[in-house]
Amino acid sequence: MDSDTGGTLKNPVHRYLMCSYAYYRLNENLIPDGEFDELANKLLAEYDHWSKHPHCPTEDDLRASTYLGDYPSIVQVATELYLNRI
Repeated sequence: MDSDTGGTLKNPVHRYLMCSYAYYRLNENLIPDGEFDELANKLLAEYDHWSKHPHCPTEDDLRASTYLGDYPSIVQVATELYLNRI
């Protein structure tokens, strides 16, 4: 997923939201389920840092490896653009 994406997907919140949006709304897997679970665990372990991000998933979302919130339009557009490029 990281090839040719610039710095956007280095931010784990962005990556989590894009992968979640692709999976739950577009029926597309950007990364394997196990990698998504690892990403959720990483965000949870570093939650004090990432919770300041305006779109950070909740701790409950991360524990469940899901996302139940609304997806910002930037996430939707970025994910769809990414999918069109691969």
